[in-house]
Amino acid sequence: MKSTKYSEKVLEHFRNPQNVGTLSGENVALGRVGNPTCGDIMEMYIKVEDNIIKDIKFQTFGCGSAVATSSMTTLMVKGMTLDEALKVTRKDVAEELDGLPPIKMHCSNLAADALHEAIKNYKAGILVEQPESIEKPIENKSILGELEYLGKGVYYSITNKDYFKDQRVLIRYNGDESIRAALELTKITNRVIISTSSTKIHTDDKELKTQLRNSNVKILTEAKILAVMGDDEVEKVRMLDLDEDSEYDIFVDRLVLLNTVSIPPVCENV
Repeated sequence: MKSTKYSEKVLEHFRNPQNVGTLSGENVALGRVGNPTCGDIMEMYIKVEDNIIKDIKFQTFGCGSAVATSSMTTLMVKGMTLDEALKVTRKDVAEELDGLPPIKMHCSNLAADALHEAIKNYKAGILVEQPESIEKPIENKSILGELEYLGKGVYYSITNKDYFKDQRVLIRYNGDESIRAALELTKITNRVIISTSSTKIHTDDKELKTQLRNSNVKILTEAKILAVMGDDEVEKVRMLDLDEDSEYDIFVDRLVLLNTVSIPPVCENV
């Protein structure tokens, strides 16, 4: 099994990411990159004055490592000249975070690439006046305990269905792929839940909508996942009822946080 150990710096930047958001106005450029294998998408906004990165923000649609590397990159390059920032590499970012699991070095360490893309766009005169955004950002990104339980009940993809057989599974809604995942899992377990912070599960796929309606998948609406808990493995999750503004626990064995909406995740469990 590949290492899933994260440094304290990675955990800190995941829990408390710096410089999250977008930028607009004069002298702002955007760099966007994606990893089609893992489904991570990274956006980096830079505001340039006198050839210096005066401000920088990011958005990411991906896992904890994607968040941490983006956050660290913004801290590293703010105040640098464009040429200095172009020299910052994935390896530099990983070292500043005291290392990343090997699989994440290639899967989710994209922040430097997005930064370089933004700089190249700025130099080419490709600027943004209004902030763009990732079309369907991942819901409820900050979940207490998420990284600690990776591979121990928390999964970003469903690559081995044996892990889910006869288990209590909670899937965070994140587009049609999460609905398909829930329906597929009903073939091996009759205890599947989808949670969403919205008032309903939305899909434009009529066939998928019918299949979901006729399935035994339970749907939790206006529910936000706050924390994952357990001894050695996941045993329950803490939920926030957004309508009542109250918290409650759900006992589950598996929590699925798909990394992508349009691209089926095919990475290992971490």
